[in-house]
Amino acid sequence: MKILTSRHMPVLLGAAVFIIVLAAYLAVHPRGISSFVIQSYANSAAPLALAALAQTFPVLTGGLDLSVGGMVALTNALASELVQGSPVEIAFGVLTVLAAGALCGALNGALIVYGRLQPIIGTLATGAVFSGLALFIRPFPGGDVDTGLAYAMTAILFGVLPVSTLLIAIIASCTWAAISRASLGRGIFAAGSAPQAARLSGLRIERSIIAAYVLSGLLSALAGLYLGFQTLSGDATIGVPYTINSIAAIVIGGLSLRGGAGSPLSAIFGAHALRAISAVLLFTGAPPLAQPLFEGMVLITAVAAASLTLVRDPNRLKAFQ
Repeated sequence: MKILTSRHMPVLLGAAVFIIVLAAYLAVHPRGISSFVIQSYANSAAPLALAALAQTFPVLTGGLDLSVGGMVALTNALASELVQGSPVEIAFGVLTVLAAGALCGALNGALIVYGRLQPIIGTLATGAVFSGLALFIRPFPGGDVDTGLAYAMTAILFGVLPVSTLLIAIIASCTWAAISRASLGRGIFAAGSAPQAARLSGLRIERSIIAAYVLSGLLSALAGLYLGFQTLSGDATIGVPYTINSIAAIVIGGLSLRGGAGSPLSAIFGAHALRAISAVLLFTGAPPLAQPLFEGMVLITAVAAASLTLVRDPNRLKAFQ
């Protein structure tokens, strides 16, 4: 029982933070508790939840994906060009957007594994490239996303269950099940906890690292696509806040930047908590800089904690040299 509690403590703490902040959000919201408030809150948190899920897998390998915002922008711009027309054209557009995200993630993984680039450096560079491509596709906000599909993806079922929440639960469950029961999943965790030992034991962690970044690209594409459902258009600058916010969300949700252990629930709880915090600050009349200040403090605390842990663990520190 102690082992179970210790293993799940970060997620439980993330859930507790989410519940407390959500209660505060509902308490201060001018319209109180209603299906409209629930729907609006869930839909506004959905893209960040997907971006945080995208950030989760690179972090589990001990890395960090600073191109999440660029991939969100690029796929959002693509969605505004392709997700329209007949049902066949819409399906083709959605698949193309998802494929573009997966390709971006594969590029990141290849640069890290075969190019021997540090994840932060490699993804910072590719993020700039992806943002540039987004500006090339959509120099000015505009375009069109099918309204029927957008309405279905942002609706609420039976007045209590937002479609976005259901979709995120399904996506997170399927993704987690796919890696937790396969050698790829073991490689992802091993890459973040004991890479040298994993190689000696025969695990192909290089393949797992690439898979983690492909998943990051795919989930970032889903975030960009969902933003298109919300705005019915595309914007090449829309992904700017999602890189730092995705990192802040997983930290708030209890996922350690050390890597090697964690759950997608941390990303989901953290993203929803961060969106609620933003709304609480807005409704209580806090200064506009309060939210980025809060996010910055969260990241500084998380990075400092991770750095202290590495310094105290010489064997783990050597793995990064």
